[in-house]
Amino acid sequence: MKQQIIVSGIGGQGVLLLTRVIAQVAVDRGIPVLTSETHGMAQRGGTVLSTIKVGDFSGPLIRSGQADLGLLLWEANLPVHNSLLKEDGCWVINSANSDSGIRIDAADIARQLGNAVLLNLVLLGVAVREQAIFCTAVDCEKAIRLLAPQKFVEQNLTAFRRGQATP
Repeated sequence: MKQQIIVSGIGGQGVLLLTRVIAQVAVDRGIPVLTSETHGMAQRGGTVLSTIKVGDFSGPLIRSGQADLGLLLWEANLPVHNSLLKEDGCWVINSANSDSGIRIDAADIARQLGNAVLLNLVLLGVAVREQAIFCTAVDCEKAIRLLAPQKFVEQNLTAFRRGQATP
């Protein structure tokens, strides 16, 4: 099992929790995992990029043209990170538009659930539904229960499940 994943968004969108959930799934399954984060001006709404390498890799950074999957919480980051994805890689993008990749208005779904930051787990649900990521729904729910703040666990699980159920 080898998969290289990038997660990109802006500060406050849940990039880091999403990264931790995916990494926790790998740990729970006994698969080696490496992560790296670039925060930039995240506290001021700047770009946050996280890389996740699942499997036997020697370093955490993903070179140009090597990512299998990109989870974009902020569509405007697509031109910035597009070169990281393989030709046959898959984007799952928070977007109401339908140009390329798998697009879903995760922000709208999250707002309907009462918390805009939930868009991260909506996108994860979509990636699991599309079998674009190594995780299963059971794996992800276990990791969410472990990592989400207790008072937000059910809300996080609901967002993840909505992503799986949204056509």
